[in-house]
Amino acid sequence: MNATAGDIPQIKTAEPDQSQGPSGEESILIPKIKPNSQENTLAQIPTNKPKAKFSLNPKAKKILLGVGIGVLVLLVLIIIPGFLVFGKAKALYKQSKILAEAAKTQNIPTLKSEIGKTRTSLTSLGSAFKFISWTKFIPFAGAYVGDAEHALKAYGYGLEAAEVTLTVIEPYADVLGITAGSSTGGGEKTTQERIDFVVQAIPTIIPRLDEVTDKVNKAKAEIDQINPNRYPVRLAGREVREPMKKGIDLFNRGAVLVSQSKPLLEASPYLLGLDETRQYLVLFQNDKELRPTGGFMTAYAIMKVDKAKFEPVASNDIYNLDAQYKPRTKAPDPIVKYIKGPYILSKNLRLRDMNWSPDFSQSMQLFLDEAKVVGIKGIDGVIGVDTQLLVNLLDVIGPIGVPGFGNFSTKIEPKCNCPQVIYELESFADTEGPIVWDPVSGKIVYAPANMDNRKKIIGPLMNSILANAMGQPKDKLSALADAVLKSFTEKHVLFYLTDAKAQAGVEAFGIAGRVKDYAGDYLFINDANLGGRKSNLYVTQEVEQDIVVDKDGSTEKTVTITYKNPEKYDGWLNSVLPNWVRIYVPKGSTLMAAEGLEDKAEPYNEFGKTVFAGFFQLRPEGVSKVTFKYKLPFQANKDYKLYIQKQPGTDKPLYVIKFGKRTEEFFLKTDKELRLNF
Repeated sequence: MNATAGDIPQIKTAEPDQSQGPSGEESILIPKIKPNSQENTLAQIPTNKPKAKFSLNPKAKKILLGVGIGVLVLLVLIIIPGFLVFGKAKALYKQSKILAEAAKTQNIPTLKSEIGKTRTSLTSLGSAFKFISWTKFIPFAGAYVGDAEHALKAYGYGLEAAEVTLTVIEPYADVLGITAGSSTGGGEKTTQERIDFVVQAIPTIIPRLDEVTDKVNKAKAEIDQINPNRYPVRLAGREVREPMKKGIDLFNRGAVLVSQSKPLLEASPYLLGLDETRQYLVLFQNDKELRPTGGFMTAYAIMKVDKAKFEPVASNDIYNLDAQYKPRTKAPDPIVKYIKGPYILSKNLRLRDMNWSPDFSQSMQLFLDEAKVVGIKGIDGVIGVDTQLLVNLLDVIGPIGVPGFGNFSTKIEPKCNCPQVIYELESFADTEGPIVWDPVSGKIVYAPANMDNRKKIIGPLMNSILANAMGQPKDKLSALADAVLKSFTEKHVLFYLTDAKAQAGVEAFGIAGRVKDYAGDYLFINDANLGGRKSNLYVTQEVEQDIVVDKDGSTEKTVTITYKNPEKYDGWLNSVLPNWVRIYVPKGSTLMAAEGLEDKAEPYNEFGKTVFAGFFQLRPEGVSKVTFKYKLPFQANKDYKLYIQKQPGTDKPLYVIKFGKRTEEFFLKTDKELRLNF
């Protein structure tokens, strides 16, 4: 078979090796790659590796998308508005500090301007706060947001009340010692002239007081919903809880004063003798010899008040009054047993001991009824005062002179480590021995050397203080008003009025010394010095209440009262203190144990309360501890309320309340209500 050209295999000429030169030799210019070399192997590996693919299943994608949306929502609804609220809050805080400084100037135009700026800042914060207010429904964190909302509302009501108040008092600003936009000619007026002017304005002030009271009560309703105990004690090195408690307490005390002021203002025409002349019996209660209503009734004065002008009529010693009195009322057993003296002859009550009831109204009703027998008639009311009132007033007025008796001041007297006015009063009051009188004729048959001075000092001293106070210039008026208000609220001045409406006014203001009705836990500790010495000048009191609530709500309390006398015995001011203590607790309470008493009375009921009582003695440089353990007659609930009454004439006993894991500690300067939520 003949083969064609196409069937014959073609032999291709080999292409020359590029690594060789034209003569077939290896080129030194082109490196030769050896087939089996490592470099050749690496050269054959692809340089572009395929990347691993990451894929999510549909469920994971949904979760990731949800988280992303949640973060975005959190950013939009909470974090961004939160920063906005924080910025507005800082601005309000700064403006509030400016307002507080403006308040110190007592300049009405400046105050009005700063209140306006503060309201603008508060409104701005309120608008921003609306964007996060919904978070108050979130568990735990929402409670703090809710507190902030209550605080903002309360602040708003407070500013409104302040604006109304400034509008009311502006026409009388200069007379009150406050700077107004234009002078009302009060710059050179004395205190008496200012009082006269303001008294005439009372009828126009009372109607506006309702508006102020309404705003303040609304603010208080908001504040009452804030629980400071949920906040930490300290945060970022700063105190948190305690300042909150103090601020709330201060506001509540102010709110109570505002709400109670209207009945007192309505009673002021009677009190100040605007309609007709009034006559008051002023009783000086020596709180250094403590008795149930504030102190031993050592002297008295009769004061006439006519159109807000006070004029002393007469003054005398309580023993002189008692010398004319024939006792006819049975004396309480502790007085007979521990005072002894005149009670050995007759167990009937002397006038000077008739403030045995801790309720000032009840004691004074008895005193006035019996004093009529010895000629004390035509009395419209009784005003009880103690030594602390004199100290508070002299702190403002400064040293004063009393003709025939020397100078009096609050400078500390080293002989007693007490204000000089106290030392002098106790020197005059001290009898250095018993007073003896004929029980048949009523004549004194023996009296110590200082006896006659006792009746002479009180009237002139009070007259001098009153005259100096009424003559004070404008720059002293504010401090003088503060001293009087402090003396009222701390129970160094008490009122009992024979007119029912006027009495209701002083009771509403809390200056009538009444034992309070209260629905809840209650405590009123009342001491009586039955020894005649002035040891209460040095005695301090600490009260600890340990409250234990079982699961079923039953409550046991342990009240421990610690009395301390750090000073040495001197046989004059400081001696053994024979003390009769009574504690008033909710009616129906059951006494489980009482310790530290030398003599113990059986529990009894009085003023709608149950009373535990007994006797002990406290020695100089000594400590006495009295403990009462009892069970309350009701089951406690989550809103546990406790009301503590302060005994008139006392200074500021230290109170410690232990309630579960919580501890409250404070000085009791006036009556106090606590809410101890679980």
